[in-house]
Amino acid sequence: MTRNQPGRSNDDLTNIQGPDKAETRSVPKVKICGLQSVEVLKSIVNLPVDYIGIVFAPSRRQVEANQAAQLILASQAWEVDPRPLIAGVFVNPDFAELKRVLSVARLDIIQLHGQETPQFCSEVREKLRVQVYKAFAVKDAKEEPVNVLERLQPYTGHVDGILIDTYDPVTGGGTGQVFGWEAIPPYSAWAREHNLPLLIAGGLHEGNVSELIYKYDVYGVDISSGVETNGVKDPARIQAFVERVKTR
Repeated sequence: MTRNQPGRSNDDLTNIQGPDKAETRSVPKVKICGLQSVEVLKSIVNLPVDYIGIVFAPSRRQVEANQAAQLILASQAWEVDPRPLIAGVFVNPDFAELKRVLSVARLDIIQLHGQETPQFCSEVREKLRVQVYKAFAVKDAKEEPVNVLERLQPYTGHVDGILIDTYDPVTGGGTGQVFGWEAIPPYSAWAREHNLPLLIAGGLHEGNVSELIYKYDVYGVDISSGVETNGVKDPARIQAFVERVKTR
């Protein structure tokens, strides 16, 4: 997966400003995470969604492999080309678990939210022939760019994309809480340098996503609770969010 904007060198990580308002921006990608219902999925097949997230980690949104297979089958009827990539969300899985899930539900992406090592990421990519996205939790919005680089650099060449989310000591993310967006630029610079997609998660909704896009010219956004009503995915809220992101 390629990016439309040129990469930056490591030196740029320490001198990053907001995007040039005159530059041409690409339309951000949208990931709808935590889908469980085939009926909800069928109701949004006319929307330009780029990723669908299915949660296998312990969560109220957790699904089993057979249920995921049904969602993947339903996604084949997507009316907007290309169809969304299907990401499975895991926290510290072992290789056997991933192999078992993929034997039932052929995911496009394994999204890892735990303490998975670069070596584990490479093993999954190479042996299971699937893309791997690594999630990083943001604890401190004022984290020094050099510290961000130390977190990311070991994963160079081992992952196909990264995601940043609000830190939570129990779940590792998925809290529905916003982190300080001023933490984004060094992650974005690293992703662009390595020609990797970067998805921003954490407390997004229709009311704040435009500000995020305007200030940080993000590659993509990842939403879950922000498109739910009473804890259930709401097709009307999904549509409103997608339109807000995609309409420039």
